[in-house]
Amino acid sequence: MWRLKVADGGNDPYIYSTNNFVGRQTWEFDPDCGSPEERAEVEAARENFWKNRYQVKPNSDLLWRMQFLRENNFKQIIPQVKIGDGEEITYEIAKTAMRRGAHFFSALQASDGHWPAESAGSLYFLPPLVMCLYITGHLDYIFPGEYRKEILRYLYCHQNEEGGWGLHIEGHSIMFCTTLSYICMRILGKGPDGGRDNACARARKWIRDRGGATSIPSWGKTWLSIFGLFDWLGTNPTPPEFWLFPSFLPVHPAKMWCFCRLVYMPMSYLYGKRFVGPITPLVLELREELFLQPYNEINWKTVRHLCAKEDLYYPHPLIQDLMWDSLYICTEPLLTRWPFNKLRQKALEVTMKHIHYEDENSRYITIGCVEKVLCMLSCWVEDPNGDYFKKHLSRIPDYIWVAEDGIKMQGSASQEWDTGFALQALLACNMTDEIGPILKKGHEFLKESQVKDNPSGDFKSMYRHISKGSWTFADPDQGWEVSDCTAECLKCCLLFSIMPPEIVGMKVEAERIFDSINIILSLQSKNGGLSAWEPASSSKWLELLNPTEIFKNLVVEHEYVECTASAIQALVLFKKLYPEHRKNEIDDFIANAVRFIEEIQMPDGSWYGNWGVCFIYGSWFALGGLAAAGKTYNNCLAIRKAVEFLLNSQFNDGGWGESYISCPAKKYTPLGGHRSNLVHTAWALMGLLYSGQAERDPTPLHRAVKLLINSQMEDGDFPQQEITGVYLKNCMLHYATFRNTFPLWALAEYINGCHSHVIQSSVGEKLG
Repeated sequence: MWRLKVADGGNDPYIYSTNNFVGRQTWEFDPDCGSPEERAEVEAARENFWKNRYQVKPNSDLLWRMQFLRENNFKQIIPQVKIGDGEEITYEIAKTAMRRGAHFFSALQASDGHWPAESAGSLYFLPPLVMCLYITGHLDYIFPGEYRKEILRYLYCHQNEEGGWGLHIEGHSIMFCTTLSYICMRILGKGPDGGRDNACARARKWIRDRGGATSIPSWGKTWLSIFGLFDWLGTNPTPPEFWLFPSFLPVHPAKMWCFCRLVYMPMSYLYGKRFVGPITPLVLELREELFLQPYNEINWKTVRHLCAKEDLYYPHPLIQDLMWDSLYICTEPLLTRWPFNKLRQKALEVTMKHIHYEDENSRYITIGCVEKVLCMLSCWVEDPNGDYFKKHLSRIPDYIWVAEDGIKMQGSASQEWDTGFALQALLACNMTDEIGPILKKGHEFLKESQVKDNPSGDFKSMYRHISKGSWTFADPDQGWEVSDCTAECLKCCLLFSIMPPEIVGMKVEAERIFDSINIILSLQSKNGGLSAWEPASSSKWLELLNPTEIFKNLVVEHEYVECTASAIQALVLFKKLYPEHRKNEIDDFIANAVRFIEEIQMPDGSWYGNWGVCFIYGSWFALGGLAAAGKTYNNCLAIRKAVEFLLNSQFNDGGWGESYISCPAKKYTPLGGHRSNLVHTAWALMGLLYSGQAERDPTPLHRAVKLLINSQMEDGDFPQQEITGVYLKNCMLHYATFRNTFPLWALAEYINGCHSHVIQSSVGEKLG
């Protein structure tokens, strides 16, 4: 059976940690583990997912939940409650549902205090890792038999009915992911007509029916070139000389969004090397299977700009195509010949210096999975037997996740993001007397997870921002500061600081709190908005140079309503506890942030969500930020418009449900059939509560809470529904804890907002 290990660094000499691996979550397969009943339970979960894979595409993340519930001897002892038609939602009923959810969720906490969970869903994450390990000869070492079995399970489970794979698990089939998934299945031993339900044959037919793999988008062209299935002549140049540019130029690595910069850094190294893996018999077979014409007869120069219509989300403007053509025709022929090839060699050395710096400062986790695989391969190309590559191998388990739908690669683990929300939900429940030890462990996790130092050395010359005092998306070993992760975890620490230390532990030292404030203040732009990773100081016109076809807003950092609103809430709470610390700066920050939120509101009253689906998510954050800053329904037009948007989009069953299509379309799109989603319902409910809806007319709130309570499962869990996370407009992420965190949080806020008189009376009786 598969088992999740927590805070375990193992005995690998090539792995090291800044906090003794607190927050690390890795999977291992133990053939001797588990009783027959436990194994049967796992198999039943797998089969149930397979049978319903076209109805609910995100998994329920059941394998580790089964393990933790067993290890914690959890048994739900609080009776289930339901609300009938016309029945009033009393304080007792709402509190019972909340307590059931809180106890269930508490039982899922890991021993080091965090909440593990899958953070995946994009279908181009895993195949490049398999391709890389095949090239380097480490596939059997990293992915022995049971791993391969589960990787294939994941591919089968998320193959669309017509044979292709989408950019994400709910998306329509595209050439990029279908081609990579097909190659992955073939590497893992499936023949051209093999795989469950003829998976390979169906995938190959999908590819060939659309003209073959020559129309794969640019990232796919790069990976196929690396694998020996495309000629580098068929790709647009990514010259490593870019890393030699002087900083005064308008186009420079320091001006790029960190994810974009760190993808194209190793990509440019591999391009500059024109690296091609070994041409094995499998590669020769794939050359015949993926293209309509003989491989050696393809005119590679003519396919550089091809992109399948299914993949095209960002059509390149003419000026960009002209730029690529100029580099291809004029510049590259010079840089590959003497004496200019000496410049190429220098560029490769500088690029590799940056790769090593990023690897070391992220403990070889890197900022995300796309970068991870490219950096790992670059290190192998530089020195197949070197320690750099061995350190990369040691951190592959940090990206692997196992669930009932198989093995997948996470974009980045989300321990701190998920735990920050989870703790706020539990704190809102006001159940310290019941879950005090859970809160204390969570508090200790946050204290152990704060980043203690800036990146090493002259980090500004390596295009890095300060990180001391921040919280990351994953864990501190990864090292990349994120503004909203910092704000959400800071809110938790500030709330814990006013609670009894004998219950929740000693509070975070003031200097560490001040470091967090410094991070947040440093990331505000002139327009008042807050960026996520680094200051958004670059010109937005650089997005015209977006080299991808499948993403938007990739090139430079932007400001986000979620980050801005999180920061407002954290700073308002901080001001109450430390009123004199950088007072004027914080006051100005909040005023400018409020102005930013009001200015970017959509005409319909909503806000576009950048990291969740979508307008409901953005509106929840915006309303929370505005309310924290003192804005109300009566004094703020933006809040009144947002309330109108939410009330108008509530369904007849009391819930809300938004399609992921809202994200790429940038237009609010309800779920088909007016299906409600419990996470969306929770976000909308909390947004309305922030606006003061309980005082105006609580009826919409009662209707929403009725849906949440009646949807709660027998053990206190909530059912998994549609995908709720997003990034880069066009790609979705599955956050598996969201279905617990947000319905629970909404129930708690509902009780605090609609039954506050009962709470106050109860507190008075206790004090009396």
